Amino acid sequence: MDHLALRNADAIDRVVAGKPQSVGTFRFWFADQRWEWSDEVAAIYGYAADGTQPSTELLLSHRHPDDHEWVAQSIAITVQTGEPFCGRHRVIDTSGHTHHVIVVADRMVDDRNVVVGTSGYFVDVSDAFEENRQQILDATLPGLVESRAVIEQAKGVLMFVYGINAEQAFGVLQWRSQETNTKLRTLAQLLVSEILAMGGGPASLRTSFDHLLLTLHADRAGSHRARVVDPSAR
Repeated sequence: MDHLALRNADAIDRVVAGKPQSVGTFRFWFADQRWEWSDEVAAIYGYAADGTQPSTELLLSHRHPDDHEWVAQSIAITVQTGEPFCGRHRVIDTSGHTHHVIVVADRMVDDRNVVVGTSGYFVDVSDAFEENRQQILDATLPGLVESRAVIEQAKGVLMFVYGINAEQAFGVLQWRSQETNTKLRTLAQLLVSEILAMGGGPASLRTSFDHLLLTLHADRAGSHRARVVDPSAR
């Protein structure tokens, strides 16, 4: 890595130092559909620390109308199949402000290794960085990307999986880097290498993507043909 990249890497490390306040933890037990959330998650919803007991009904009452149905279905499927509750949705807090939230979760098991619930993190990616931090990133990131292309690859994975933009994807990497005390580049390399071992998405997703890949050119090709002038007509 050259001097410029090293200097930019140091700047990034200073920018992302400290734990973001927009990340909180949760636990959800399947048997009685009991929720626990940290003070940070409560704050995302607009509640004071230790002031409100979360429930499925409460969480759903704060969902954006366009996200309500699929979130309710996701929770129901989680209870039925034991799969973790995760994904991206919008939360409307008690003040009426909308938060774009990613839920990153895993199975929760008991001492017999039986799945009893799901636990993980709520990550508010509405504002991935504070304004002063973003100014520093804007100045340092372009030079840094050339030497850390793997971070861009990891961002692309997160953008596709969660349906978020590049800045929000970088915010998720930043969070996991801080949470695990792992260098950002190292974390990105691990993600990119391990994603291949997953073997790709389900067949339905691949079918949709195949169609997209095979038809992307159609509209542009049609527009291009419309602009071409037949030389014999001159």
